[in-house]
Amino acid sequence: MEAPKENMLRRNLNRLYLGSGWLAAAFLAAICLLVVCQVCLNLIDRLSTVFTGSAIGLTIPSYADFTGFFLAAGSFLALAYTLRQGGHIRVTLVISHLSSRLRHVMETWCLILASGVTIYFSWYTFSLVHESFIYNDLSPGMVAVPIWIPQSAMLLGLVVLSIALIDELFAALTGKTPSYVGAGEKLLDNDDESAS
Repeated sequence: MEAPKENMLRRNLNRLYLGSGWLAAAFLAAICLLVVCQVCLNLIDRLSTVFTGSAIGLTIPSYADFTGFFLAAGSFLALAYTLRQGGHIRVTLVISHLSSRLRHVMETWCLILASGVTIYFSWYTFSLVHESFIYNDLSPGMVAVPIWIPQSAMLLGLVVLSIALIDELFAALTGKTPSYVGAGEKLLDNDDESAS
C-alpha cells in the first residue's frame, strides 16, 4: 500500500519541479517579448525622427524594471528544475578520486549543508516579503509596483529549491543516487561494494 503513495508523492514532486521550470521559462519569454516590443517602439521613434523631424516618444513605462523583475523570477524559479536535471555546475575534482562510500558521505554532507542554507534563505526572504507587504514598499520606476510581488516569485523559487534539496538528501540517505548525479558517476558502485 505504501508504494502507490510513494509513487503519487514522486509524481507530485516532479510536477512541482516541472511547473517551476515552466514558470521560469514563461518569465524568460516575457523578458524577450518586452525587449522586442521596446525595440520596435524605438524603431518607430527613429523612423518618426527621420520623416517628421521629431520623435513620438514611444516607450513601455518601467520596462527595464519589469525585465529585471522577470529575470529574478525566472532565475529563482528555474533553480529546482535545473538541480533535478543535473544542470548546476558541480566541481567533482575532489570527490571523483574518493571511494564510492566516502563520495556518498561527502555528497550527503553537501546536501545537508545546501538544504540548511537554502531553508535559511527561504525564511529570510519570507521575512523580507512580509516586511515589504506590511510597509507597502513600492518600486522606484514610472510604474510603482508593490515590491512584495516580484519578491514573492523569488521566495517561491527558494521554497521549491529547498524541497528539491531535501528530496535529493532523502534519496542519498536511503542509498539511492540523487537525480542530479550523471549516469557515469554513480555514488555507490557495485564494483566498490563487492570489493569490500
